Amino acid sequence: MDISIPPRIIHTVSGLNREVSTLLESQYPSLWVEGEVSNLSRPTSGHLYFSLKDAKAQIRCALFQHRALLFRDCPRNGQQVLLRGRISLYAPRGDFQIIVDYVEEAGAGALRRAFDQLRLRLEQEGLFAPEHKKIPPRFPQRIGVITSPTGAALRDVLSVLRRRLPTLPVLVYPIPVQGQDAATQITRTLHLASQRQECDVLLLVRGGGSLEDLQAFNEESVARAIANCTIPLITGIGHETDVTIADFAADLRAPTPTAAAELASPDRQEWLRTIRLLADRLERVLWHRLNERHQRLNPLLERLARRQPRRGLQDRTQRLDELDQRLQRTLSRRLEHEQQRLIGLNTRLWARIPAARLPAAHQQLQTLTRRLRTALVRHLQVADQRLHSLSDALHTLSPLATLKRGYAILRREPDQIVIRRADQLQIGDTVEALLGSGRLYCAITAIEDQPQVADSETCSEENP
Repeated sequence: MDISIPPRIIHTVSGLNREVSTLLESQYPSLWVEGEVSNLSRPTSGHLYFSLKDAKAQIRCALFQHRALLFRDCPRNGQQVLLRGRISLYAPRGDFQIIVDYVEEAGAGALRRAFDQLRLRLEQEGLFAPEHKKIPPRFPQRIGVITSPTGAALRDVLSVLRRRLPTLPVLVYPIPVQGQDAATQITRTLHLASQRQECDVLLLVRGGGSLEDLQAFNEESVARAIANCTIPLITGIGHETDVTIADFAADLRAPTPTAAAELASPDRQEWLRTIRLLADRLERVLWHRLNERHQRLNPLLERLARRQPRRGLQDRTQRLDELDQRLQRTLSRRLEHEQQRLIGLNTRLWARIPAARLPAAHQQLQTLTRRLRTALVRHLQVADQRLHSLSDALHTLSPLATLKRGYAILRREPDQIVIRRADQLQIGDTVEALLGSGRLYCAITAIEDQPQVADSETCSEENP
């Protein structure tokens, strides 16, 4: 029986890796994968290498520098991402990996898709149609601000309103601007403001943030509440580049909270200038028309004089004088009223200028300065007295003062041990006697034991 043995096909390691790599790249030219980033490393080359894992497995990924530079936020460890790439095999190590050409945060990508779908659906329903938009009033009697009471957006809005028209009342509707319950609170507040009709225009504002931070303003319930609001509403959400569903549903969209406040409020200075210009124009027009009527009246008077309609002319002249006087009185009262109003506005404006409060503050500063100087002098005097007292006490306790009274300190040579008792010395030892002025070096010729000297006469052990 003839048994044929199939020939062996022997591959090299590098050749086999190349074939497997070619097979993988042809079968999976591009695919999307979602997972958690781990083991992220960034060599000096600028490439990014990391693992993408889930609860059961992981796969190596490579994001080369020329692609990584295209992304503002690169992946980081622990981040859930959605990436697009192609399957490959790194032949030198035989590693199965994904060559990444696009990456985004998983949550942000999902939110963006949900945002686009909701915007398209509401737009098709006609919720954003221009004919449904309400025009905000040019001179609102009260402005309502719907925002967080602790956010920077409220401070910016109030600052702009105080600058443009300080007398304009502002009603704040406090809401949370992010979090799970934020959309519900915003919707409820919009319904409440619409029912109460306390304001002429509403501002829905908050500061900038990520797509997740602005999610409450991308909810369908908030968009429908804005569309159903009977009060004109202006949105100023985030920065100029941030756009939410609420912006599409609003009657007017401002790029920032500050811009929203400027759109909703008239500028006091601009309107004062406009009023003055209109008053000047009105006065010129009135005088022009009066002159024109007088010029037309003169020929008529001449014609009437020729026809001798003396009585009718007198009546009409008297009526004309009365109308002229009424016009003068009306114009004078109108000008006086506008002047009084301008004086009142200027008085209120000057009352708010900090310069009016500077003298009192300066006087208080001078008083506090005098009190501070008095306290410093008193403190220095007490410290100086204490210093003199301590100096006197220190001088009293100084061993030099004791030596000057006739005492001496004996130290044995050469170890410099202070001698307190006679038995510390032997005949022939040399001692050093420290006096109040100078030193003596003495040799011991005899030793005699005597009772100890009282403590009050004991020499100090300290070196001079």
